[in-house]
Amino acid sequence: MDNRSGEIEVFLRVVDGGSFAAAAKALRVTPSAVSRTIARLEARLGVRLLQRTTRALTLTAEGEAFRVRAQAIAAEIDDLERSFTAARAEARGRLRVTASVPFGLHCLLPVLPEFLERHPQVSVDLSLTDALVDLVDQRIDVAVRHGPLRDSTLRARPLGASRWIVAAAPAYLQRHGTPSTPAELDRHNCLNFNFRRALEGWNLRPAPGSAHAPQRQAVHGNFYGNSGEALRLMAVAGAGIVRLAHFLIGADLAAGRLVPLLEDYAPGDREEIHALYLGHDKPAARVRAFVDFLVERATVTE
Repeated sequence: MDNRSGEIEVFLRVVDGGSFAAAAKALRVTPSAVSRTIARLEARLGVRLLQRTTRALTLTAEGEAFRVRAQAIAAEIDDLERSFTAARAEARGRLRVTASVPFGLHCLLPVLPEFLERHPQVSVDLSLTDALVDLVDQRIDVAVRHGPLRDSTLRARPLGASRWIVAAAPAYLQRHGTPSTPAELDRHNCLNFNFRRALEGWNLRPAPGSAHAPQRQAVHGNFYGNSGEALRLMAVAGAGIVRLAHFLIGADLAAGRLVPLLEDYAPGDREEIHALYLGHDKPAARVRAFVDFLVERATVTE
């Protein structure tokens, strides 16, 4: 039977202990068994890894190179095994996370230091992008996604929902007037996403009991962006009208930097937000800890 991982462990024990006898004692086998394992490993590789003398055991140049790679492989195996341990396992290791730019800036980064303080053995590798990322291809552990879920192979935990708001800066409205119906948006500079699904128009629905009919309004403008944060900053600067999630522009509305528009046509739909991870029944402790933390501290409520 091929037991290469076992041979690697024996080799590393010999290096750590400085002798076959020390490795044999740690592994609870005989020194001759350790010697045979090392000889078999060297024969398969076709190089000598250890220089044996009556006084000492030293690594050859090839042995040193093999030691570096072997330690990395052993660490990967150890991390793999820990990822399948029971729920009580300590969260540790590198956690790869992706989220939209707005969610990352406004919801995640303000509380992320708290997560790292709770879990000092975890390091977070965060990528902020409004583009969809393939979790498997990019080796992502957790992704925060907005809108309808499309991939049924992923596990999902809800992080709340945020309603859509049409808004503009007071300075823009002073120069161009305030639209009172969706049709009047045709005469305004509307800042929009450059995603294909956004270019189909804004979904404007009347408030309950309103006499207005639902409609999908085509919009036009001189700026298209791939980030909600970019659109927010352009709107605050007075460049035009935007339609963005409340969690992104709520502070601007409260401070008067943006003014809500077409409230009788306020979207009836809300943008749902989820934390997604690969569909394992027992995810790694670091993944489970992070998703639980998002539910606790980064849930969107409006």
